[in-house]
This record gives sequence, structure tokens and C-alpha cells, in this order.
Amino acid sequence: MRSFLVLLLWGAVTMTMAQTIPTMETGGRPMPDEWIDKDTGHRVIKLTRRGGSNASFYFHNNPFVADEMVFRGSDVEHAGNDMMHGAGPKRRTQMYAVNLKSLDIRQLTDEPYNVRTEIVCPATHEIFYQHEDSVFALNIDNLRKRTVAVMPKELRGGIVTVNADGTLLAGKLDDPEERKILREHPKKSEFFRLIFDAHLKKTIFTIDTRTGIMDTIYSERAWLNHLQFSPTDPTLLMFCHEGPWHEVDRIWTMDVVRREKPRLIHKRTMYREIAGHEWWGADGRHIYFDLQKPRGETFFVGKTNVYTGVEEDFELQRSEWSVHFVSAWDEKTLAGDGGSKTSVAHSPEGQWIYFFEYDGPRLKATRLVNMKNHDYNLEPNVHFSPDQRWIIFRANFEGVENVYAVEL
Repeated sequence: MRSFLVLLLWGAVTMTMAQTIPTMETGGRPMPDEWIDKDTGHRVIKLTRRGGSNASFYFHNNPFVADEMVFRGSDVEHAGNDMMHGAGPKRRTQMYAVNLKSLDIRQLTDEPYNVRTEIVCPATHEIFYQHEDSVFALNIDNLRKRTVAVMPKELRGGIVTVNADGTLLAGKLDDPEERKILREHPKKSEFFRLIFDAHLKKTIFTIDTRTGIMDTIYSERAWLNHLQFSPTDPTLLMFCHEGPWHEVDRIWTMDVVRREKPRLIHKRTMYREIAGHEWWGADGRHIYFDLQKPRGETFFVGKTNVYTGVEEDFELQRSEWSVHFVSAWDEKTLAGDGGSKTSVAHSPEGQWIYFFEYDGPRLKATRLVNMKNHDYNLEPNVHFSPDQRWIIFRANFEGVENVYAVEL
């Protein structure tokens, strides 16, 4: 009898919730803080319930510390379509954190200059950011700020990533000629090929976060990019050879202490094969990547064990291809942010947030959010929440960029 009463009560609660959360089309108008996507039946909530424009991190950068997610936000009075385009000279961008349980938001930085960092260390509860030649660390628990290093003029580069225990930052030094190319050719359609063809020297450096000592560790006449430290091995760094993906063997790793020759993670095997948008799995044993054999025809997510070199490829449908994929924290499932009709897959049906399950050598997709009202010039960049209950993404389907989560 007691079990029956409990079930009856639970049914009443869930019916009440269903009645209070509206079911509606996602986007194309201002949305409530919570709704059911009418095309998928999944619940969506807004995480950044503040004014201005608000942006979550790039897909491979970890924004989570304890119960909070770090994000960047603009001044309330200077909201725009998104943070990547048309920011305007008056907008000031700072770093914030949202509590994923209470949805309370607090401001972390309050600098007189823009702060836009995606370097977060869960181990030390610090964020790292740079202004001109100075590198700072901010403890997000007590908001105490410290100066990590002041770069000498001849070694002034940009920090990109922090290692697993928070002891090393890594970044890259650019040839001045690259900055000249970017100034004269600001559109990606112009500068991308020019920088690749220039074969300018790039140098990877590290900064010891305890002593401030800066050290150059690797140089090459190639476009080195997408630096990512392993989430578990403090000495292992991944980087890519940037450029047209079908012309580069892109994904590499190196030990920043031993400084051995970089190791290639995936070797292309056919004409116009591409592998890219690489990321670390949470256990630090695997590197995943978007794989197409050849480009735009057959689609996979690749997965390589960095210690054994063994690769597994999992196929998916053209319409399920995503600009970015990401693995869950337990690495048993994946998510993707879909793509526009003009993206690489050229699918008219790809504008969805996806959830993927492994099905032998294939991936089985579930649509979570209809993104037809989202402008894919802003990439959604999905993340699994730490409890794996939600897929977090950014979108501009309300006209202003904000961060949302869809419930699994």
C-alpha cells in the first residue's frame, strides 16, 4: 500500500512539473528560463540568467570547478548577437561562474580591461589570464589574485592551456609576420591559407606557475595550434599542425619535460582524408577526433590510445556530423553540436544538439535540441555536465548569445 502511495505521489509531482514547463519551439523569440523542446521532448534550461552576452568555453576546454561552471560575460548594457562577432569598443568582458545546482551567478574578475580566458585548473581552483606581458592567476574560491609571470619582450607570447596539477602553463610565440598577415587580411577565408603557406616559425613555451620561469620547449616552421595538456599527465601536451585538414597530419603529442620528438596520433591514409577538432578523453588515455575518409563523404569519430597507438573509428550518418564532438566524463557516450547547411557535411538536417551511444563500430544518435533558429557562425561547443545529466551549449537563437543545458 505504501509503495502504491509513493508512486501515486511521484506521478502527481511529475504531472505538475509537466504542466508548469511550457512545450515550445526552441528559439526565434525570447525564451523562458526553462522549456520542453517540442521537437525532441527534452527539457532545456538557461544557465546564464543575466543581461549582456554570455559565452561558454570552446569544446575541449574544461570550465568546471567543483559545483561551478566558469564562463565569460559582457557588461549588461552592451549585449550583442554574440561574443565572437561585433563586440564593439565599449563592451567590457569579464569572467563569471554559475553554480550548476542553485544557478546562482557571481563575478570572478573585475579588471579595467577585457578578460577572456578559458584556462581553468580544477586541481588548484584557479583561472589563469593574461594582459599584455603579464600573466595572472585568480583563486575562484577567495578571488585572490597573484602575478604568475611578466614576459620579457623577446618572448612575449600567448598562454593557452594549464597542466593537470596546475604547475605549468603552455602557450605559443608567433612570428611578427603572422600578426601582419592578420592585420592586412582579417577574414578567415583570407588569412587561413596565407598563414599556412607562409611556413612561419612557431615556438611552444611553458611557464612554471610557482616560479614564473618561462622556457621555450619546441619550435617548427609550421602553424602550431590547439595546445591541450593531458587532464591526468602533467607532462603530456597535445598540439596540432593547423591548416587545411586534408593537407596536414594534424594531431601530435610531446612530453614537455623529456622534450622527445613529437609523436603523430593519426596518419592520413587516403586522398583528402581529414582528422581534426581533437580532444582528450577524461581519463587521459585516449585522444578523440573528427575523422572523414575522405572529407565530406564518410564520417567517423576516431579514438586513439596515446600509450599503445591503437585506433578505433566509429561511423555516423552525414546528417549527424557535428562541428565539434565531445566525450562524456566516463567516456561511455558522446555529444555533438550539429552543423549548418553550409558546414563540411552540407546536410540540410544537421542543425541539432546530438547525444551518441556506441553501437559496435557505429554511433547511434539521439536529437536533443532543434537548432534551426541558431546562427552557426557561432559554434555551440557542447560539454557534458560533471554529473553527466546535462549537455551544456551556447546559442544565439534568442538574438543574444547565452549558455543553455539540455537534460538527458
